[in-house]
Amino acid sequence: MLGIIGAMDKEIDGLRAQMEQTEERTIGYTRYYLGTLRGVPVCLARCGIGKVHAALCALGMILQCGVTELLNIGVAGALRSSLQIGDMVIARSAVQHDIDTTPIGDPLGLISGPNIVHIPCDGRLTALLERAAQAAGIRTESASIATGDQFIVGTEKKDFLSTAFDAAACDMEGGAIAQCCYEMQVPYAACRAISDTRTGDGREYSEKALYACEQEQKMMLFFLPLYQKEVCCHG
Repeated sequence: MLGIIGAMDKEIDGLRAQMEQTEERTIGYTRYYLGTLRGVPVCLARCGIGKVHAALCALGMILQCGVTELLNIGVAGALRSSLQIGDMVIARSAVQHDIDTTPIGDPLGLISGPNIVHIPCDGRLTALLERAAQAAGIRTESASIATGDQFIVGTEKKDFLSTAFDAAACDMEGGAIAQCCYEMQVPYAACRAISDTRTGDGREYSEKALYACEQEQKMMLFFLPLYQKEVCCHG
């Protein structure tokens, strides 16, 4: 079963409205919607904002809902000037920029335990996302997505994250979901529509986030038939 996680209602509502044969489950504060979407068995959920909510949601999907592959969708802030509102960043890897044990000699972002900074995204799912974006006519860039429990504004901080992690976008959930999937050996991929530009702020986000969500969900409706065809061909 394919899991799809967004942080906010507006990131998943368009998809949830099109689901068929829906079953609802509640685990903790998270409601999971299980059913079919364009013929694909899916588990869809709004995790809430931030890394802890995201990790709990992903773990619930994997352990309680039978999810075997997982996508993180939604909006993100641009770290590059080349990215405009509604463009898509398809993740090559996920990092957590707010993990900092550099005083004891670790590289910035090192996740202790797995001892990794860049959590790689699944190549097959990522390739399908790229094909879907092309079919939808949405401009994309491929790079890391940097996660932290902060809404990032200001070009100085954004430029630092872009340089330190080779990241094109920043969010508040993806790195935590990626870590759960990495440790549970579940294939993970992520795509994020740009809701605020490198020089943007909270006001720009408030004005443009809904459009970015619509772009994201438009792309997902191209992704699902490609995913279904790939699953049918390869089992």
